[in-house]
Amino acid sequence: MTGRRSGRPLVPAYLSTGGVARPSHTDLERLSLLTGQAGPAPDGLPAARHALFEVLDGGTLTLVEAAALLELPVSAVRVLAAELVDQGLVSLRAPVPAAALPAPDLLKRVADGLRALKL
Repeated sequence: MTGRRSGRPLVPAYLSTGGVARPSHTDLERLSLLTGQAGPAPDGLPAARHALFEVLDGGTLTLVEAAALLELPVSAVRVLAAELVDQGLVSLRAPVPAAALPAPDLLKRVADGLRALKL
């Protein structure tokens, strides 16, 4: 038997979350870091949550990376991840902030100092 030709999954994404539309954690962003526990998944974990737990496999991924690997929308994985965080199976970290650029006058002074050393 072959897959569907339309490319759409057989099961809608909202069913993977059990019909839950909003995550319990509002601090889950697309680049939030999810770290899974090492070891086997606990018994009785629903299929979609089990799949997320297995994808993490004791490592760390961003929410959007996990969604891509599971081939689920980010909004659905956000709900699944929040439930695993609530159960203590996954830890959540805020995204790494972008580094601030140094002031242009500081860069100019460093360049001037390097030129002075060169002479």
